[in-house]
Amino acid sequence: MSRTRTAILAALALVAGASGTAFAVVPGDVGIAAVPCTVDYKVQNQWDTGFTAAVTVTNNSAAKTSWSLKWSYAGNQKVTSAWNAKVSQSGTAVTAGNETYNGTLATGGSASFGFQGSYSGTNAIPATFTLDGVTCNVDGGGGPTDPPDPTGPKVDNPYSGAKVYVNPEWSAKAAAEPGGSRISNQPTGVWLDRIAAINGVNGGMGLRAHLDEALRQKGSGELVVQLVIYNLPGRDCAALASNGELGPTEIDKYKTQYIDPIAAILADPKYAGLRIVNTIEIDSLPNLVTNTGSRPTATPQCDVMKANGNYQKGVGYALNKLGDAPNVYNYIDAGHHGWIGWDDNFAPSAALFKEAATTEGATVNDVHGFITNTANYSALKENNFTINDSVGGRSVRESSWVDWNRYVDELSFAQAFRNQLVTTGFNSGIGMLIDTSRNGWGGTARPAGPGALTDVNTYVNGGRYDRRIHIGNWCNQSGAGLGERPQASPATGIDAYVWMKPPGESDGSSQFIENPEGKGFDRMCDPTYTGNARNGFNLSGALPNAPISGHWFSAQFQELMKNAYPAL
Repeated sequence: MSRTRTAILAALALVAGASGTAFAVVPGDVGIAAVPCTVDYKVQNQWDTGFTAAVTVTNNSAAKTSWSLKWSYAGNQKVTSAWNAKVSQSGTAVTAGNETYNGTLATGGSASFGFQGSYSGTNAIPATFTLDGVTCNVDGGGGPTDPPDPTGPKVDNPYSGAKVYVNPEWSAKAAAEPGGSRISNQPTGVWLDRIAAINGVNGGMGLRAHLDEALRQKGSGELVVQLVIYNLPGRDCAALASNGELGPTEIDKYKTQYIDPIAAILADPKYAGLRIVNTIEIDSLPNLVTNTGSRPTATPQCDVMKANGNYQKGVGYALNKLGDAPNVYNYIDAGHHGWIGWDDNFAPSAALFKEAATTEGATVNDVHGFITNTANYSALKENNFTINDSVGGRSVRESSWVDWNRYVDELSFAQAFRNQLVTTGFNSGIGMLIDTSRNGWGGTARPAGPGALTDVNTYVNGGRYDRRIHIGNWCNQSGAGLGERPQASPATGIDAYVWMKPPGESDGSSQFIENPEGKGFDRMCDPTYTGNARNGFNLSGALPNAPISGHWFSAQFQELMKNAYPAL
């Protein structure tokens, strides 16, 4: 899954579109006067208080043995250090002179240098440059306040050759459980599920504290930090248990009070050596495909979010802002096979993801890949039957469990959906993640082989590992177990198996619990609930006595360990 050619093409396009390049005139061009010099000024990296820039000056006049390039800033930018040039500043005026080793500028020759600077507010590219007092050609001046998307420096698979961050807060809870020390050293996602989580809630670790701890864990090798970006306006419009703090129209608050502060922290040069993986807004975009309009699964809340476009705007803004840092890897949540594996959901979901990824300044280059099965229970691989099997002349697609889906497990779905995403316009080098934190389905209920060939339902139900009552059940599922341990590059097209959902953290409360986190009560978390259109009006399959989402649920943790597959 090499990204090399894609990265080069993207970088060429971005250099042309996001720099203050003044294009040289080729000698002999008819009807265009030759320009004495050209300047290419590019912001390479930018964070909340500073930036780095690269400058190339090309001399189109007589050869020089020394040179001096000058410009002025429109804002409060200050050059703090430089390389390959002697740079000084007086007020807004900057002068860059040659070093002893790069003073010679032949006709058509170029010299390059770089610097680091500070700023606040905007960071516009200077409008005018002069070389030895002569104005160089510029393409209208000004420029973007954001640096180009740093596609080039990214590695193909951030998990390859890297350790993954172990959240000490989750690890301590896991280790405190009987038998929990067997898995307490596993890496899990850090969930930023509200604005307050950025700085830490109730004395807990905030984002900077996690990143500082990650630097300690990193040592001299590579280390991945997994973050879950999860606070969209009108969040999770089809499930009350994971509703959030922002109302459907609060997109500006999402941008300025949630995404912008996270982006500023991630862009801090202190953390440049970490590989930061973002899971972008789970349980959002697929809802606009499956739970809107005239569908029996539609909800008024999802219709509102489809009409106002704030899911797409929020995801696009997050991709754009968070993707500015060259060590950040964005993976968009892509539901799971039991959500968008059907024909009428599959391609439309990919198209909607493309729409979001090209909104609010984002491009497909801000997307490193996608993640499936986040916080869900779909089996990784069903070995006892395939989508191509039939019993008594009836395809397994006709069984009540598969229900005409094209996929029976997450691995086949993730690999196929990756191909669909590339066909839809995403880069050919995208990788997939699969959350295997709770999809092991081991224990005594795990079938040892295929079901009987009596009929297609007996065959499928007798052999399937996923023991849920219905594939639409999602809350604190009874019988679930830990799945494959986190690992890099486990299968074609898959960057990693991950535990993005920390095992032991509840999906939602079994009954209404007053809380300050904006989380409601969803009957799908009530074990006595007999269902709705999204789970075929079946029992919810949820465990009893569960706390609100994200809070520690000891009984579930014990069940996950008991039913782990591979076994602990």
